[in-house]
Amino acid sequence: MSKSEIKDYTIEDAKPEDLSEIVAIYNETIAGRMVTADLEPITVESRLGWFEEHSPDYRPLWVMRSGGKIVAWLSFQSFYGRPAYRATAEISIYISSDYRSKGIGSILLKHALEACPAIGVQTLLGFVFAHNEPSLFLLRKFGFEEWAFLPRVANLDGVERDLVILGKRVSENVTDGEELH
Repeated sequence: MSKSEIKDYTIEDAKPEDLSEIVAIYNETIAGRMVTADLEPITVESRLGWFEEHSPDYRPLWVMRSGGKIVAWLSFQSFYGRPAYRATAEISIYISSDYRSKGIGSILLKHALEACPAIGVQTLLGFVFAHNEPSLFLLRKFGFEEWAFLPRVANLDGVERDLVILGKRVSENVTDGEELH
């Protein structure tokens, strides 16, 4: 399947019945030690609270469907959990192994950037391992810049790994004191 074959897709809000496929895609990334700091597969039950933290109008969780199945997902997460940071969100993109390197990350990230004004997000953050070159490339392609470098903060099977925090200001239009949500 080439990049050009990802034409027939939908991006929609995740439903509770999608959680098992979301978790399966996430679990595919664990063994590679490049995308997540989880060291063991997670369960659907362990992600129920996380799923409930999302809402379509504030912190969406989207799935991309192609050919009748979920091939990728994107989530917005609140940053640091304090009210002063409500216009800042962390994004995460996970793509099924059979669909990587086919332009899906770009499609999802473009969709996310376009949605930011409607959900009150002015600043997007990505937390990426420094050795995850595909994710770093994707975010930089869309104008994200390195805002922080945390050396050797993760230990993946005895290998210390660096974390890069990339950021992008997506809206300059909200003035001080303007209500976001």
